Amino acid sequence: MTADPSSVPPNILSIQSWVSYGHVGNAAAVFPLQRLGFEVWAIHTVQFSNHTGYGAWTGSVFPPEHVAQIIDGIEARGALPSCGAVLSGYMGSEGTVDAVVEAVRRVRAANPDALYCCDPVMGDVGRGVFVRPELPDLIRERAIPGADLVTPNQFELELLTGRTVRTLDDALDAARLLRGRLREGGPRIVVVTSLVRAEAPADAIETLAVTQEGAWLCRTPLLPLDPPRNGTGDAISALFFGQYLRGGDAGEALSLSMSALYALLELTHRAGTREIQLVAAQDEYARPSRVFAAERVG
Repeated sequence: MTADPSSVPPNILSIQSWVSYGHVGNAAAVFPLQRLGFEVWAIHTVQFSNHTGYGAWTGSVFPPEHVAQIIDGIEARGALPSCGAVLSGYMGSEGTVDAVVEAVRRVRAANPDALYCCDPVMGDVGRGVFVRPELPDLIRERAIPGADLVTPNQFELELLTGRTVRTLDDALDAARLLRGRLREGGPRIVVVTSLVRAEAPADAIETLAVTQEGAWLCRTPLLPLDPPRNGTGDAISALFFGQYLRGGDAGEALSLSMSALYALLELTHRAGTREIQLVAAQDEYARPSRVFAAERVG
């Protein structure tokens, strides 16, 4: 029996870092997307032994031309028209930003319907900006205008918009401002992760999704993970993007992706491991055992 082509999920090109030990970048994003049913074409911008949170690592940073060379090979197979989505994460240099933007352009030249999700990895509360000083401006000016979805954390939302976020209204205003900078004609979805606001319970963590149709907030218990586990931002970007590509409903995608992430972090907490338990939690990605509803807030 031949599968109906319209029922086959789009292929996803994921351009991110790679670590051999642990789960960040593509090592956090590819497997959840595969468990959601997607074929993922991974392009690694670096290959390290482990994530840099350990303070020491080995491996290499690939030159920006590496991205274009891999795209050349995929294009030579005649595969680009079947690429329906691009996901990018950490971009460590100006050259890599330009390489990602060019990759998106080439995919859209072959398939104008392809969606681009940009996870603007730049910094976090407590750590500040951890990329090169010029990167936030470059991502804001070059990557964001071509994106259909962006998944900043609260710190990155403030950095991209120049707004201070302390309340839900602050977050909504900043997210709507950022939405206006995304690609015209696309869904223009902003997902704000790790949202902490004055009027929310102290024992909870929230994620906000803002679209043309409205805004949704999903709250999950705050687990005592100390230190915070690396790779969770990469995982939630992949999970939300995958669920949105599957169903086209931002509220449902938010609920399912945050529920899956909570299950992943709860398992990691129980195991007491420094690395997120990405493989052990695999059954939660498509069908979370505990579902946290997304509440409409705007």
